Amino acid sequence: MKKVEAVIRHFKLEDVKNALSEQGITGMTITEVRGFGRQKGHTEMYRGTEYAVDFVPKVKLEVVVSTDNLKNVIDTVMRAAQTGQIGDGKIFVTDLADTIRIRTGETGEEAL
Repeated sequence: MKKVEAVIRHFKLEDVKNALSEQGITGMTITEVRGFGRQKGHTEMYRGTEYAVDFVPKVKLEVVVSTDNLKNVIDTVMRAAQTGQIGDGKIFVTDLADTIRIRTGETGEEAL
C-alpha cells in the first residue's frame, strides 16, 4: 500500500477530486495548508499598501491506494492539477506498513 500526498492549488481541488472519483478512488482526506517552494510567496495589495505573503495557501490531498493502482493515481492527479505555471504543487509517495478500519477491524487492503 502507498500513501499519496498531493499539494495543489485550491481551484484545482474539484477537478482532481472528480478525476480520482472517475478512476474508482472512493476516499481521500483534504487539508488546507500554507507553504512555499521555489515560488517564495507573492505580493498582494491591501488598502493601497503592498505587502509580501510568505506562505502561499494550498490544499493537501491524501489518498491511500494499492501498489497496483499507484501509477494510475499519480497520472490522474498530475493531469487534473497541472496548469503549467510555477506553484502547481508536488506529489509525495510513501510506503504504508498497515491500514486498519476501526469499525470492523479489517486490515491491509481490505480496509481501504
